[in-house]
Amino acid sequence: MSTKEKSLNFIEQIIEDDLKNGLPNDKLRFRFPPEPNGYLHVGHASAICLNFGLGIDYQAPVNLRFDDTNPSKEEQEYVDAIKRDVTWLGFEWDRECYASDYFQELYDWAVVLIQKGKAYVDNLSSEEMAKQKGTPTQPGTNSPNRDRSVEENLELFSKMKNGEFPNGSYVLRAKIDMASPNMLMRDPIMYRIMHEHHHRTGGQWCIYPMYDWAHGESDYMEQISHSLCTLEFLPHRELYDWFLDNIYDTSKVRPKQREFARRNLSHTVVSKRKLLQLVQEGHVTGWDDPRMSTISGMRRRGYPPMAIRNFANTIGIAKRTNLIDVSLLEFCVREELNKTAPRVMGVLDPVKLVITNYPEDKTEWLEAENNPEEEVMTYRQVPFSKELYIEREDFQEEANKKFFRLTLGTEVRLKNAYIIKGESVVKDANGNIIEIHATYDTDSRSGSGSEASMRKVKGTIHWVSVPHAIEAEVRIYDRLFTHENPDGDKEVDFKTYINPNSLKTITGYLEPSLQTAQDGDQVQFQRLGYFCVDRDSTSAKIVFNKTVGLRDTWAKVESKEE
Repeated sequence: MSTKEKSLNFIEQIIEDDLKNGLPNDKLRFRFPPEPNGYLHVGHASAICLNFGLGIDYQAPVNLRFDDTNPSKEEQEYVDAIKRDVTWLGFEWDRECYASDYFQELYDWAVVLIQKGKAYVDNLSSEEMAKQKGTPTQPGTNSPNRDRSVEENLELFSKMKNGEFPNGSYVLRAKIDMASPNMLMRDPIMYRIMHEHHHRTGGQWCIYPMYDWAHGESDYMEQISHSLCTLEFLPHRELYDWFLDNIYDTSKVRPKQREFARRNLSHTVVSKRKLLQLVQEGHVTGWDDPRMSTISGMRRRGYPPMAIRNFANTIGIAKRTNLIDVSLLEFCVREELNKTAPRVMGVLDPVKLVITNYPEDKTEWLEAENNPEEEVMTYRQVPFSKELYIEREDFQEEANKKFFRLTLGTEVRLKNAYIIKGESVVKDANGNIIEIHATYDTDSRSGSGSEASMRKVKGTIHWVSVPHAIEAEVRIYDRLFTHENPDGDKEVDFKTYINPNSLKTITGYLEPSLQTAQDGDQVQFQRLGYFCVDRDSTSAKIVFNKTVGLRDTWAKVESKEE
């Protein structure tokens, strides 16, 4: 029995009931079964966390099985990407399996069904087959080929396997019930002819099993105890069980299919077909574009794997599909990065600040905390000089009493450094401020212990020393879709809602400690948000992606629009 103390979701309750009813603990086995026809997305991440999480909680093995039964859409690239994503999320599978591992067994079982009179070869066209299947309210009619003799079916099926027929000419169908209220039970297709190269079996096969035939039988061969899938497969459960009934050996574990609801994420799409469309039509730069809902996109944007796992645990498992606000995911990202990301200073919309009474050739190296959340505090050295960059929005020539940053005649503290006072500005011919002049209190350096260093001022702003600054390309990402549910209106193309401002590229100036930052490194630009180094970085120029802001600014935008 499980020793879990937390409240159980309905999937866990099913497992607990099965254990109480005699299923041995050592017979528990789960699986994550993606089709390698695209990159995994945030919805898959929830399924990964569910299956592998159950494996951890129940100390049971979890298989990674690739449903590779459609060679026209599947590629080794996707297999590799899926393995990389599962590993990055922090999970380990017990066995790496493929539906193609079982092609011979599936074929042999199909022959047995033919011999039992429970499957037949049909050569109706797809249009004819659709007509004879009837409607949800009207029973179907039998195919004229439904009563072929066993011998004829075996001969035709063998010829299908041997490549003697072209694509689409014949299929193998299960013989079940053309009057069933469940349309999936009306003699479903088990095999179709596809003269395609398979990424693992090459040209060995030219007939391929349909999902419903391959899936449950793969579960059975791997002795999966609980086959968990999303709610759209609920109508498939009856067929899943019918196929198992015809091959099941009572001495073995019989897999149990159970369904949970998709948790859709706002301002995204998670259909592989639509994600592929975004890639192929150039709306994004690739499957790992940081605006994509793919796991690889989230990884490139700087989302920590633990944040995605925490998000999956927070939204939990439900029986009803609903839309989860992406702000919850961003909250989990922010919460995790707050604990782990070093603090640094960067200026993204710079204006020059000249401290007129600071010595011309002097540079001080000031001590700054790396992360106040660390158990043992560590520090770095930051250069300070006469000329600095500050954020343009941190200065106003004239400001009201609620503006606590730099203005003429008022004081602010430069973070980890000195208190300064705004004195004057220099403007260009168009009246734009190009330089701010200020003076500093020489005794006010942070941490010096002097009386002046303890003096309180209303604002603190960040800065970067001009002669030491690293110039960086900074990519500011926003949500890819302006509509919270771009898939919601089936009458409108989802691409209508693509956010034209989902990417803005700017030049930022960063403290020199970032000179050695590597691909994937995550930092907090103080007062601005969390950022990570992008793989496009070179020795000549570092590139940062904005991961998430320090707070949910989108909620404010939406409230203003309302």
